[in-house]
Amino acid sequence: MPEFRTSPGFRDLLHPASSRQRAFVDAFASIVEAAGFELVVPPLLEDVGVFRRLGEATDVVTKEMYDFVDKGDRHVVLRPEQTAGVCRAFVEHRPAVPWKAWCFGPNFRYERPQRGRYRQFEQVDVEVLGTDDPQADVEVIALGWRFFAALGLSQVRLLVNSLGTSDERLAHMESLRTYFEGRAGELSEQSRATLARNPLRVLDSKRAEDEAVIAAAPPVSESLGDESSAHFAAVLAGLDALGIPYDVDDRLVRGLDYYVRTTFEYAGGTLESAQNALGGGGRYDGLVEDLGGPSTPGIGLALGVDRTLLACDDEGVFPAPIRAADVFVVDVTGGTNATSLTDELRQLGYRAERAYDGRSMRSQMKAADRSGAELAVIYAPDELADGSVVVRRLRDDGEQFTVPIDGLATTLAEHLDSLISNTGPKTR
Repeated sequence: MPEFRTSPGFRDLLHPASSRQRAFVDAFASIVEAAGFELVVPPLLEDVGVFRRLGEATDVVTKEMYDFVDKGDRHVVLRPEQTAGVCRAFVEHRPAVPWKAWCFGPNFRYERPQRGRYRQFEQVDVEVLGTDDPQADVEVIALGWRFFAALGLSQVRLLVNSLGTSDERLAHMESLRTYFEGRAGELSEQSRATLARNPLRVLDSKRAEDEAVIAAAPPVSESLGDESSAHFAAVLAGLDALGIPYDVDDRLVRGLDYYVRTTFEYAGGTLESAQNALGGGGRYDGLVEDLGGPSTPGIGLALGVDRTLLACDDEGVFPAPIRAADVFVVDVTGGTNATSLTDELRQLGYRAERAYDGRSMRSQMKAADRSGAELAVIYAPDELADGSVVVRRLRDDGEQFTVPIDGLATTLAEHLDSLISNTGPKTR
């Protein structure tokens, strides 16, 4: 056993899992950057006050944050989510609105590790700040939906709801409090504790004993005013216009207290119902103001990388990319030929690998085969004396031929381009 291991809920990502995660982020970037979103990279470490705005009654704030006092006597936290940090950046830098930002990276929550949930977890995220146009809500929701389709997922369900304005949300909370307190004896012990902090959070319960009580709870639609109802109707009409299917779920509140008006969630159809959320988001029109900025409406979404990849596994889509070499250079002449050729090929844009430690021809050819390379270039004493090398096709018919060393990289590039045009592009 090794002396040191990763902490519970943390892990090392090696290839191919690491390459797949990178490809996931690249695919997300291509979708959102086509819609005008620009990358922002907020820090991992923030003042703890930034995330206390998530709501003092939420588990993230009360028991899941990795917070500590640093050497400068500052109370800081490893970010548990990204929206609040992006809003803090907006307050600090004041970019022009509407500000359309996207980000990715790790977040940290001290919660019980389980399938698809780790204490360090990756998310991708988009935020639109500076507009309360319901069409911005539609755009954000559609970006998530189109991204899942781009991955090849077909069993994702979109749930939408409106929590109304802050005042309407509070009115709904009081309605729920009265209702749940009247049926507290039927709730689970955990939900009774949640009720004391925030009755909205009771709606998040997936426990079987709470199901009937929650199903009969007063819906949020009873608390919505005309303006909020019109806003939500416009969001639904926009989704209809795009042909995006959805279900209105008036029990959907999401897990953070800053949400108002539109809330939404993407549920993976292949995952267990208690842990099937692939991501979601909503409006947070008061969050920027809470962080010391001007009154600024906002809408965003966050998608969990790990759980979405589990859904991809279940549906058999979005496999890890093939990171095969183009050329593997075998050198048994003891010189620097392999070093020079691999460097030249890499400068031309090809993926070139080589062996080390003066291994035998047989050992190097095995390494060449494992690399997935199209071609092996073999520096052998006899051919080198004649000013040439042997080139062997590894993925086709095994044909080999002799090529002059002069202009070798250009010749190899021509062969590779011909192979790629016949077999299709490779991921490099």
